[in-house]
Amino acid sequence: MPNMDSSFVIANGQQIQSQVPCSIEHFLVVQKLLPRSVVVEHNGEAVAPSEFSLRQLHAGDRWRL
Repeated sequence: MPNMDSSFVIANGQQIQSQVPCSIEHFLVVQKLLPRSVVVEHNGEAVAPSEFSLRQLHAGDRWRL
């Protein structure tokens, strides 16, 4: 498993502390959101729900729900 550090990602314009790197799916679950019930844009790119478990969030990444 990759080394994880507590850092911040920017979600909907707000800094949210998170253990990164982590998958979008993991982040959503930790935030108590159902991965299949949200639309995600990661660093300006739309992400299909089938990619949530593959796409990694890193410190400073920007995304919208």
